[in-house]
Amino acid sequence: MDAQEPGRLTPALILFGAPGSGKGTQARLLRQQCLNGPHISTGDMLRQHIEARDLIGLDIEGRMRAGRLVSDELVNRLVEERIQQPDCRDGFILDGYPRTLNQAAVLRDFAAARGVDPYVVHLIVDYDKLVARLSGRRQCPVCGTLYSLSTNPPKVPGVCDLDGTALVTREDDREPVIRERLEQYELQTRPLLEYFQRVGVAMFEIQGAGATPDAIAKCICGKLAVSGRTVR
Repeated sequence: MDAQEPGRLTPALILFGAPGSGKGTQARLLRQQCLNGPHISTGDMLRQHIEARDLIGLDIEGRMRAGRLVSDELVNRLVEERIQQPDCRDGFILDGYPRTLNQAAVLRDFAAARGVDPYVVHLIVDYDKLVARLSGRRQCPVCGTLYSLSTNPPKVPGVCDLDGTALVTREDDREPVIRERLEQYELQTRPLLEYFQRVGVAMFEIQGAGATPDAIAKCICGKLAVSGRTVR
């Protein structure tokens, strides 16, 4: 992404939402409805390097096996390189970045230097509803198909539609694990939201309960349009 023309800013949506809040779905819908540019997931980027077995991937894999976090320096570099690609010229969506205050500060400095207009969209869903949603998921251990007991149940209870295998509950979909993940998300995310508010980055908080994903996306697009941040 080359430096922008004077007066022309590149919109950058920073998407926050607890596990199970539907961030991936919203990123896809927002791209369809009101935002140009790619959905950039740092988790996907790191997994791609690991699968490629390149130098970065081997370094990441080694850190993870040793129980160490991937460094801010590496994540910042990967994100900066990615958002300078030509497909990000008209905007992009960040998912999973920033995760630390250091990353947030680096992103803000980059945005100021490169003509990027960042704004935060925070998907808010009641944690009890998230627990119910996530703990109601079942997966086929053979083909990997996911089911939701409330919205997408198997035709025969407890059995995969595709191969007849007994469904299982993934370890990270058990209620105690889910609540721990949500607690960690709150501890990690609250300081970031407070930081963006403090430095004047625009923020939209969207209630994600009781509405369809399409309705939520339309609500977000409406708020962005009012603020003048959409490019369609």
